[in-house]
Parts: sequence; structure tokens; C-alpha cells
Amino acid sequence: MKIVGISGSPRKAGNTEFLLNEALAVAAEYGFQTERLLCSELNFDFCSDCGDCSKGKPCPNKDDMHKVLRAMQEAEGIIVASPVYFGNVTAQLKAIFDRTIPLRRQGFRLRNKIGCAIAVGGSRNGGQEKTLESIHAWMHIQGMIVVGDDAHFGGIAVRPAAEDRIGRKTVVASANKLCDLLLLKKEYDGTIKGD
Repeated sequence: MKIVGISGSPRKAGNTEFLLNEALAVAAEYGFQTERLLCSELNFDFCSDCGDCSKGKPCPNKDDMHKVLRAMQEAEGIIVASPVYFGNVTAQLKAIFDRTIPLRRQGFRLRNKIGCAIAVGGSRNGGQEKTLESIHAWMHIQGMIVVGDDAHFGGIAVRPAAEDRIGRKTVVASANKLCDLLLLKKEYDGTIKGD
């Protein structure tokens, strides 16, 4: 089973990637295969709502989004992390969300995948919950199953993330919840198919 982690930060090796790495390390401990997709390394354009995907055609933009779409479809779990930019996700992450519309329009290909979210801000109340809300909204629109950290909405940290012991605990708890649910889902699917 595979878990994909997406960092919405345009900055390389920053707080968001640090927290995403912690979450993916939890997944690796469970024995899941992991893959990282980093906005700091990907080249992609914005959606122009040209309508091709609603006609069953591939997106006409020739960029790195094909890697993102492939990885999301192959994964059973998706972890999305974003820094807080003016109270919400980054423009880069929003562009990725918009460009996943073919997955919805062409058969809800992310339906029933398990997802969790991570947000990091400049202060403890720096817009992290609103950022998680935006990530959760995208997951719900795609038909995904959304988990939190067993107490709240997901991984919420303040920078510098490496020094935020409380925030890091919420990230680890969210990753554990996602992995636990994936294992339960696998067991359930095996039981149903075995009957």
C-alpha cells in the first residue's frame, strides 16, 4: 500500500517539508510505501477551466501535473501539508487542487482514499485551522475519507517546526490515524471480498 505526501510550500527544505517528512516516516514505520511530491520541485500551470477534462480528454497543459495525478491515483492514502499564506493554503497548492478536477470529472478516482492535512504558521493561531479546512474541503469534494489527529483537525504546527513539540505530536498523531484507518480498510475490504 502506498501513501503520497504533498508539500504545498514553494520553499525547499522548509518547515512544511520537515513536517511532511515526519508524517511519511510514520507511514514507513507501518510498512507503507511512500512518495513525496514537492511544489518546490514541480513545474505546473494553473487550471484555465478549458473543459477538456469534462469531455474525457487529457489536460492540454504539458507539465508535471501528470506525475501528481498518477501518484494520487496509485495511492491509498494522501497527506497534504501547507504553510499558511495569508490565512490559507499557498497558491501553488490551490493550483494543484484545481488541476485535479479530471480525477473527479472522470470517475471520482480519489473516492474512498484516506486523507489527512498538516498546516504550519507563524504563530499558534496563525490560520492553521482555516488552512486545514481548505485542504479538507478539497478532499471531501474528491470523495475522500478525512481523518484528524484523534482530538482535533489534523497536524497544526508553528514555525520553527523542529522546535514545536506540541505541533509535531499532532502531525504524528494524524499520520498514525491515517495509517490505522488504511489497515482497517484493508482488513474490511479483505473480509468483504473473501465472503
